[in-house]
Amino acid sequence: MSETRALEGRRALVTGASRGIGRATVVALARAGASVAVGYSAHPDGAEELVATLRADHNATAVALGADLADPGAAARLVDQTVQALGGVDIVVNNAGVTRDNLAIRLTDDDWNAVIAVDLTAAFLICRAALRPMLRQRFGRIVNVSSVSGVIGNAGQSNYSAAKAGLIGLTKSLAREVASRDITVNAVAPGFIETEMTTSLGDAVRASAIAAIPKGRMGTADEVAAAIAFLVLPESGYITGHVLHVDGGLAA
Repeated sequence: MSETRALEGRRALVTGASRGIGRATVVALARAGASVAVGYSAHPDGAEELVATLRADHNATAVALGADLADPGAAARLVDQTVQALGGVDIVVNNAGVTRDNLAIRLTDDDWNAVIAVDLTAAFLICRAALRPMLRQRFGRIVNVSSVSGVIGNAGQSNYSAAKAGLIGLTKSLAREVASRDITVNAVAPGFIETEMTTSLGDAVRASAIAAIPKGRMGTADEVAAAIAFLVLPESGYITGHVLHVDGGLAA
């Protein structure tokens, strides 16, 4: 992709982009020629550092945009800011997410609502806002970052699993609504990926997780980013409503 710059002229918004999968995705899209809006909430320094790196290393047009996606009004504003900064929006990657893990019987209302608000509702609101310009221009690529937890469930993550399963339903419904306008809507479902979120797991938990993965290792953020970048390429225009598992066979 870096050689062909297949996304030259495209404008992308990636949420949760200051680190982990989001950061790797921004780099992959910029390498392929896209202008990028680096959406962030809690790590402004990381976002600004990434923008500087993209400009210096890839000669990319890049901007850091902060948004608290727990605020329902922030999603539409983030899309508007992207359009203003980049001149439009062609690609949206809904990657922002939070966790508040606990057994269902111990989950508080706040635990449930906080995860649903960021992981599911904000993604819907961003999709709805971005679809308006995409429908007018008759082109768009949306990728929602779900999770293996949304496919097979995970004990202690009923809120997170419900949100990520909801993203899959949202993806498939939107794909049917907008396919005739050359807008594709797909999802990726990562498994255990080496990010800051998983490095905090204890050794015993990590070992147990890896033992359940047929590939015998955790994945990398770059591997997920490559799947996302594939789904927004021109050659992938006939793929829509699909959930691409990047999980080392965990949900096979």
